[in-house]
Amino acid sequence: MLNNKSVLITGGTGSFGKKCTEIILKKYKPKRLIIYSRDELKQFEMAQDFPDSKYECIRYFIGDVRDKERMNRAFRNVDYVIHAAALKQVPAAEYNPFEAVKTNILGSQNVINVAIDQCVKKVIALSTDKAANPINLYGATKLCSDKLFIAGNSYVGQDHSVFSVVRYGNVAGSRGSVIPFFLKCRESGILPITDPRMTRFWITLEQGVNFVLACLEKMVGGELFVPKLPSMNIMDLAKVIAPECKTKIVGIRPGEKLHELMITKDDARRTLEFKDHYMIQPDFHFWNRRYKLNTGKPVPEDFEYSSDKNPQKLSLAEMRQIIDNL
Repeated sequence: MLNNKSVLITGGTGSFGKKCTEIILKKYKPKRLIIYSRDELKQFEMAQDFPDSKYECIRYFIGDVRDKERMNRAFRNVDYVIHAAALKQVPAAEYNPFEAVKTNILGSQNVINVAIDQCVKKVIALSTDKAANPINLYGATKLCSDKLFIAGNSYVGQDHSVFSVVRYGNVAGSRGSVIPFFLKCRESGILPITDPRMTRFWITLEQGVNFVLACLEKMVGGELFVPKLPSMNIMDLAKVIAPECKTKIVGIRPGEKLHELMITKDDARRTLEFKDHYMIQPDFHFWNRRYKLNTGKPVPEDFEYSSDKNPQKLSLAEMRQIIDNL
């Protein structure tokens, strides 16, 4: 799929971007692999692992998704864009709401417009479980971004750019996630627990990248893909990471949910179930003509994909193996 193609990753120096780069270079032979991000230090550090002397296809572009002019240069002759750039820390977004809007919403608008202008074939955007019935600003900006990318298919006109979205849960070991936080707290002998009832969906970085690349290959534009993931209770996670530690209940932080949601009941009427994922279909009049892979089955009208009601549970042994492999 990616052989002899030009691929650009926004936010390419983040946790997802680096793993995506590793997997693409291992599995494919792209013509160009462009790492687009705004942090020169992270690009310098990433270039130590993926030097252009070893990987002739790789390019490092300093740029921000807020900068439409810079992206016009970067997107030229690009076949596929994987949009991973975002401000994703919930407390930071609550305290700096204008900045989250500029990056997550206006930045998404720039990606869509530039991709259309430069005739990019496919754009797939990363979303989050926090975008379903959001209660914090980060989730709200990502929900808006999701809707922009789906609606981007209506803006294309006679060109051939298509846009889709991938939404998944917590990435084990990613920067700012609870696993590295608990590992650090283990040294003190006390793990702070927000609420012992709390549950979350879990996915590894490699699983996330492979799912995104699989969706990039089969997308026709307009889909919102949701992988089937296991859930885990926060107390079970604490047992895996530090069974010897005491726990201290500190209460749910502002903007945090007790349980995460990836598909709402309101989206159930447009959701199809497949073996390893769900797909939320868009309300496009041209959708049935565009989408031919009708192998999915409709979910029940009252269906809701939430971490507390999820039948797929992550065992202690499975989570321990994930942590050992980080």
